[in-house]
Amino acid sequence: MSRILLLTPQLPYPPHQGTSLRNFHIIRGLAEQHEITLLSFLESNQTADSAAIEPLLALCAVHTVPVPVRSPARRLWQLVSTRRPDMAHRLYSEAFAIELRRLLAADQFDIVQVEGIELARYMEIVRAVSPTSKIVFDDHNAEAELQRRNFLTDLGKPRRWLAAAYSWVQVGRLCRFERWAMMMADGVTAVSQTDKLALEKLLNGTRTNTDKHGLIAVIPNCIDVVQYQDFADFQKSAKSHAFDLVFIGKMDYRPNVDAVLWFVEEVWLGIVGERPSTKFAIVGQKPHARLERLRDVPGVTLTGWVESVTPYLLGATVFVSPFRIGSGTRLKLIEAMAAGKAIVSTPIGAEGFAVQDGQELLLAETAVQMGTAVLHLLDHPEERERLGQNARQFAQQYDWRQVIPKFEELYRVIV
Repeated sequence: MSRILLLTPQLPYPPHQGTSLRNFHIIRGLAEQHEITLLSFLESNQTADSAAIEPLLALCAVHTVPVPVRSPARRLWQLVSTRRPDMAHRLYSEAFAIELRRLLAADQFDIVQVEGIELARYMEIVRAVSPTSKIVFDDHNAEAELQRRNFLTDLGKPRRWLAAAYSWVQVGRLCRFERWAMMMADGVTAVSQTDKLALEKLLNGTRTNTDKHGLIAVIPNCIDVVQYQDFADFQKSAKSHAFDLVFIGKMDYRPNVDAVLWFVEEVWLGIVGERPSTKFAIVGQKPHARLERLRDVPGVTLTGWVESVTPYLLGATVFVSPFRIGSGTRLKLIEAMAAGKAIVSTPIGAEGFAVQDGQELLLAETAVQMGTAVLHLLDHPEERERLGQNARQFAQQYDWRQVIPKFEELYRVIV
């Protein structure tokens, strides 16, 4: 048994969205064999009340610090006065640093696991206060590559040139910072083989603490697939909201914003031209201001925060993943597959998954191809059923019970 300290960007309970889903199931799996302590930021819409987070408290000791608030002026000052990327500043908090030092001084942790690049700066504190602790950097996205894709996408739109300029600056800074984070860590993880290759290219022969092991471990995202195994009973036991098409994601996240804007602006008109009654739900918290105009589009619902996305997933006829930018792998796609949903995705939307077009889902590169695929599935229930069954089987490999042993393998190598 090891003593493990996990650092997370938001409290991973309830596990409703990407990062919290991954982190909750990591804790859930590791707690079976290890003693877990969690130090987490607490967002304004979260609570650390013991009654509300009892399932999390049953797995680990929980310590929280309020998420820092940055004014636009401070963010601009950090942008022009330092060479660090914006993500390195986003969650840096003196209160979090003080609490981390206190925990490290009070207990001897075998492993400190840093969940995401926004927390990477805290590795310096771990090295200084607890030099015998091994550090695992769980890189949820190949962040420099993600920002490069943002830049290339925005460059093609004059009205987005300011955002493109921001991304251009950030790409170089993220290359240096992400490389530094990997060099600081004793073990590095990527969520897919695609991300691993991007990270290895970023290192480009640079010596790291992982050199003696010769690896960046691929440890995919995971969910509790078992809860979807008897989907018929699951669907009967839960209220559903029926929509023809559903997209789920945190709606202030740039790749999600770009995905739904592209879908509505380029694909939606062709769909409703053939099926005027089609309904599309965009489900997720904190809708960005760029999405406000979608509220006036007939047939489109922008939900904002919902208590649970499950009713929308249950009620979806077709799940869409129209990403043009991004890295990592999308947890909502795993959920949709585990739920047996028919899916239409761009290649980037399904990146990192070894899926085959026409086998587990339908892939579409252009707006016309996506519209055609969506209409085909809406009109052919037998095809939806076939794809859904194949997707459900494919998702079994992403159950947390299958994934968590990969962390155990990494720990054995570095400890």
